[in-house]
Amino acid sequence: MLELKIYFEKYFSTIKKQLHSIDFVQLNKAISTIKKAGQLKRKIIFVGNGGSASIAGHLTVDFTNAVGIRSINFNDPGIITCFSNDYGYENWVGKALDCYANSGDILVLISSSGRSKNMLVGANKAKSLGLDIITLTGFSFDNPLRKLGNINFWVDSDKYNIVEMTHHVWLLAIVDYIIELDNNRE
Repeated sequence: MLELKIYFEKYFSTIKKQLHSIDFVQLNKAISTIKKAGQLKRKIIFVGNGGSASIAGHLTVDFTNAVGIRSINFNDPGIITCFSNDYGYENWVGKALDCYANSGDILVLISSSGRSKNMLVGANKAKSLGLDIITLTGFSFDNPLRKLGNINFWVDSDKYNIVEMTHHVWLLAIVDYIIELDNNRE
């Protein structure tokens, strides 16, 4: 029988290790890029599939409400199903960017595997539109999405929940850091 205490100690230790693995150079670049976008009245666009879409929804609210930077996501079923039906599932993110993105906006693509075709098409569309691209991926270090971002965060795990929780905490930590920066300037 799997011992409860041993399982959870190992599980939480794994999460702690992943949280501490963040690349501080990339973190600094992300914070600077986000702050600059806010000062220039640009927006942040969050996109993910499945659990990563839920993360995108949460971060949209926190960046808009708590940080004061306009943020949107593409979690509306009407957008997803219309653009998937009309242009193919792999193209729906790119089409949504055509409709909602402006040059200078930031696109945050959250994908555990970094291999989802709709995210890859979205990243390429973002490049053509002049967006800054922040990727959050896991699984393979050399995943294709990671190669398309300007700023890239990677979790060294092939477990969806470990990757997604790490992405979520990292992004929320950025929110809290920016709030602290702003509070200390007052």
